[in-house]
Amino acid sequence: MNFQNTREFAQELDRQDELAKYREEFIFPQVNGKNVIYFTGNSLGLQSKAAKKYVEEVMQDWGNLAVEGHFYADKPWWDYQERFCQPLSEIVGAKPTEVGVMNTLTVNLHLLMVSFYQPSSKKFKIICEEKAFPSDQYMFQSQVAFHAKSIGFDPKEAIVEIKRREGEHNIRLEDVLSKIEEVGEELALVLIGGVNYYTGQVFDMKTITEAGHKVGAFVGWDLAHAAGNIELKLHDWNVDFAAWCSYKYMNSGPGNASGYFIHEKHHNDTTLSRFAGWWGHNKERRFLMEPNFDPARSADGWQISNLPVLTLAPYLASVHMFAAIGMPKLIKKRDLITSYLEFILHEIDAEIEGTEFEIITPSNPNERACQLSVYLHGQGRALFEYLMKNGVITDWREPNVIRLAPVPLYSSFEDMYEFGQILKKGILG
Repeated sequence: MNFQNTREFAQELDRQDELAKYREEFIFPQVNGKNVIYFTGNSLGLQSKAAKKYVEEVMQDWGNLAVEGHFYADKPWWDYQERFCQPLSEIVGAKPTEVGVMNTLTVNLHLLMVSFYQPSSKKFKIICEEKAFPSDQYMFQSQVAFHAKSIGFDPKEAIVEIKRREGEHNIRLEDVLSKIEEVGEELALVLIGGVNYYTGQVFDMKTITEAGHKVGAFVGWDLAHAAGNIELKLHDWNVDFAAWCSYKYMNSGPGNASGYFIHEKHHNDTTLSRFAGWWGHNKERRFLMEPNFDPARSADGWQISNLPVLTLAPYLASVHMFAAIGMPKLIKKRDLITSYLEFILHEIDAEIEGTEFEIITPSNPNERACQLSVYLHGQGRALFEYLMKNGVITDWREPNVIRLAPVPLYSSFEDMYEFGQILKKGILG
């Protein structure tokens, strides 16, 4: 498509956008009496209008039924989480029995590592990406330290980071594959962010998963920036496990519950360790209060506690919206609006002498999703603060990067044009 940096062109794209109506389903913060241009759905998605309704339903049932709400609410609480299985399976490319919701993201990754990181003195290494999200780095460090004490390997040798080449911002697939082959039989686990939080790079999960399995390692994925954002086929890719937060692209509210995936090939494997709790017990016998754990033969078998229904309510509102739209339509708009934002950035860069915006996110649409990370050469935090004061909610990352995520559910093409005009004014002063 031949883009134009005009308001009229952007408005025409909005008129052609079949998802434009969903923008009205979200609540926008206001700055200077106007809706903000919201680019931080990769950190916290906007609140949907339906979220409040779903929470109020639970509150009413709690008030009217008290404990009986577990069985007699309109959406009974004891199986509330099961309503997520079908829509989540469609979002992440899984079977309904392979997905669930529980806890929060890093908690779930820790619990899944109980099953899928079982190091020995000879097979103990973990491969992750350089500059993984700090929570993942802390998780790896603590897991390695926990096991090293009893098994006797050197924790300093356990975590193997895939590094970027000198002068490059993104990790090359061939470097990931060669490192997996190099570590070989010492490799216990590959656990990488499916979309790198800093650069927005999307990894080839299918190829990396195959490579990890070839050397006998488990392969899992942190999908915090991927779920609800990119096409996923976790079952077909033979991924062992994955987890994701729900408050970014799936708009479930701050710090909300995590989704998780466990491939069906592991559901009946009694050799896998796990931390058990009664909500993972055989559902048909759960309330018999039996002394011995009999895990459900599905991803439910990894649940521990009964679910926080008030927390799940806004997440359920969101997955129902995703189910109504479908990932293909979201991805189609995502690609177009991200390309238009890229065009706007290049146009503004060309218009103003002495500026340089380096987009460090891959230019290949197959290697990126909603997010563009932009290195502001010649600019500083003052430009970021100008954008924020003028109604552009974006994200600053040291040393000099802003992350822009035009979320297809609620971002408009006119937002992209207007952002360019505000950006230009901020640079020219």
